[in-house]
Amino acid sequence: MKCREIIGKLEQLSPKHYACGWDNVGLLVGRKEKDVHKIMVALDASREVVKAAVSEGVDMLITHHPMIFSAIKQVNEDDFISEKVLTLAEHGICYYAMHTNFDAVGGMADLAAGEQFLALTETSPIEECEEAGVGMGRYGKLPQPMTAEQVCEYVKEKFDIPFVMLYQSQENVGKVYERIAVMPGSGKSDKKLVKANGYDLYLTGDFGHHDGLDAMDMGMTVIDATHYGLEHIFIKYMSTFLRENVPNTEVLEADCSCPVKVL
Repeated sequence: MKCREIIGKLEQLSPKHYACGWDNVGLLVGRKEKDVHKIMVALDASREVVKAAVSEGVDMLITHHPMIFSAIKQVNEDDFISEKVLTLAEHGICYYAMHTNFDAVGGMADLAAGEQFLALTETSPIEECEEAGVGMGRYGKLPQPMTAEQVCEYVKEKFDIPFVMLYQSQENVGKVYERIAVMPGSGKSDKKLVKANGYDLYLTGDFGHHDGLDAMDMGMTVIDATHYGLEHIFIKYMSTFLRENVPNTEVLEADCSCPVKVL
C-alpha cells in the first residue's frame, strides 16, 4: 500500500484540522508515493526508536508526539533532531505524527476514559472542539467512589505503570471522590478550567512542583501519572488499527518504556 493511502486511513480516524494551531502533525519526512510493507508504531521518535526503525528495515514510522515542532534551518548531523530527520530520509523511511488531532478525535481521550482503562461513565470533553462531545481530555464518573490513593492504585493497574505522583493537601486525605477529570499528556494548563467546572480530582502528567502546590491551594487533588504513563496506550491502539485497516503490511511496536525511573 502507498504511504498516501495509509495517511488517508489515519486522517479519516483523526482529521488533521482537529490539531491545535501550535502542533505539527502529518507526514513530516518522506514521500507519499512510497510503497509501505512494514510499519513501526511508537510514542516518540527518539534516537532509540529511529535506530530500531532502521535496523528493522521499516518503510514507515508512526508516532504520537511529533519529532519536529519548531523550524529546522539545516538538516545535518550537527543537531540531534535534524540528524534523526537525515537518518530517516537516508533510509527511505516515511515519518508520520498524529498528536493533538488524535488526542481530540478517534483516540486518546476516549481510549483513556473508556472501558479498557478508566471505565468512566457520563463523560464529556475538557477542551471541546467545534463538535459537541469531541475534544481533548474527559470529565467522567468513576466506576465506584474511591479515595485518591485508591484511584492511584487503580490507575497503575489499568495503565500498567509502576508509579504515580500524588499532590494532595492533608485536609483532603481520606476524601472520597465520585468524579474525575483526565487529561492524558501534559494537563497543568487546564487546572483552573477543571476546577471551575467542579472537579477536584485531576489525573494528568507533567504537572510539577509549583503547579502541584497551586492545585492543592485551590482545593484540588492531582495525580501525575507522567506523560508516558497515560499515553503509551497509543502504541497498542494504533498497531491494532493498522493491522485491521492496512492489509498485507507488517506492523511492529516500539515501546521503550517510561523514561522516568524512581530509584
